[in-house]
Amino acid sequence: MRRQAAIAVFITVIVWVNVAFAAVLPQVEAEAAVVMRASDKRVLYAKNLDNVMYPASTTKIMTLITALEQGDPNSVIIVSPTAAVCEGSSLDLRAGDRLTLREALYGLMLVSGNDAAEAVAENVAGSIPAFVQMMNDKADKIGTIRTHFSNPHGLPDPVNHFTTAYDLALMTVYGMQNPVFANIVSTREYDVHFVSRGSITHARNTNKLLATYAGANGVKTGFTDAAGECVVAAAKRNDVQLIAVVLNSERRWEDATRLLNYGFQQLGL
Repeated sequence: MRRQAAIAVFITVIVWVNVAFAAVLPQVEAEAAVVMRASDKRVLYAKNLDNVMYPASTTKIMTLITALEQGDPNSVIIVSPTAAVCEGSSLDLRAGDRLTLREALYGLMLVSGNDAAEAVAENVAGSIPAFVQMMNDKADKIGTIRTHFSNPHGLPDPVNHFTTAYDLALMTVYGMQNPVFANIVSTREYDVHFVSRGSITHARNTNKLLATYAGANGVKTGFTDAAGECVVAAAKRNDVQLIAVVLNSERRWEDATRLLNYGFQQLGL
């Protein structure tokens, strides 16, 4: 009887521990998600991390990486008529506008300017296809295995433009090692100055977590009808940098917050 009672207690404890452990897992509505520690790329939580997904404007993470490595931030770029009329989110660029690459990159990341993405690509590489090839080459070197870009902004291409939550985390970990990248993606508001106009455009970051989550320091939002609402979020506490990726979620802010909270909790922070 004592042995049976002990076994029953043991089973009860095991069940309770399993239930308690399951209860602390983040309830994430996203179709795909991951939270990663940047220092060693350790995955602390994942949901469909290798599912091929549409990235929308989180594409611009690789656009920023490529532009910083292949271009001169102090160089002056000229906005082409084609870039000026690019559809979707915009920095309100006009054909013939001149501004430094650095200023364009702030517009690219804060207001998610698709016009800025095309202007950056054309001026850094000479053409959008040449720039996109640079993006893909760099993504390969970073270690992504299910990523391919066909444009620098993330507008829909159902065949040739895709990535995964895990690959986006890898790209972001890489980008955050560059102080200029890290500074741009953590900026909440910025006045974009033009050389040609002598005027400014005030840019406010679309990443709400920068104002609402303790330690938040990046990175990029995204949305298209095909991709749904997306966000790659970053936060740092006690010198521990976490990257959270949320793809196709109707509650991306809540999902990102839960992922970051869970990641810090797992690390005792």
